[in-house]
Amino acid sequence: MARNKHPEETVNLILDTAFSLFMEKGYEHTSIQDLLNNLGGLSKGAIYHHFKSKEEILEAVTDRMTKESNRLLGVIRDRTDITGREKLKMIFAESLKRPVQEEIFSAAPDLSRSPTLLFSMFRDTVDDVAPNYILPVIRDGIADGSIHTDYPEELAELIILGANVWMNPMVFGNSPEQILRKGMVFGQMLRGFGLDILDEEIIGRMQELTEIYQKNR
Repeated sequence: MARNKHPEETVNLILDTAFSLFMEKGYEHTSIQDLLNNLGGLSKGAIYHHFKSKEEILEAVTDRMTKESNRLLGVIRDRTDITGREKLKMIFAESLKRPVQEEIFSAAPDLSRSPTLLFSMFRDTVDDVAPNYILPVIRDGIADGSIHTDYPEELAELIILGANVWMNPMVFGNSPEQILRKGMVFGQMLRGFGLDILDEEIIGRMQELTEIYQKNR
């Protein structure tokens, strides 16, 4: 067998194709044969040379999707010129403003049809985003006096699960009007912790993205 001189290109092709199929059909309804049918003659052996299973392909797709988002979170987390509370508000605002969000919401799947993809997102939220990006910001806020809580770890999980799961139309199929109501409740909850970080502009942007998502269902 001829040696693959461009393994990185092959990996990117597999991941690009897998991402498109997962978005279109759902992870559970996408088979390795579906991948092969859309890879322009690439063999099953070539896929398994790079990935041991469909689950490993999903993990790589998820990692690639979250890499840029986490880079942005890291930049905000590491700032030293603003308070922890200001960092949290910036994380909400900047994450939603990214133009790529419109592409994601246009092509996003109904995650209720892809429980494996949903669980992968859920675990990434709890195991990576909450402890590595939100928790350090909360600890900074405790240190500078802008955030008051005796339970920083739990608050970090609550904030990111509320934002990424409860207010995610891909999970619950919410309308823009429902997102508005959820945003009001979520904002009230955060203000109970002294975190007045969810303003009308942020909630409005959540509604815009929800409308984009619903139009493409």
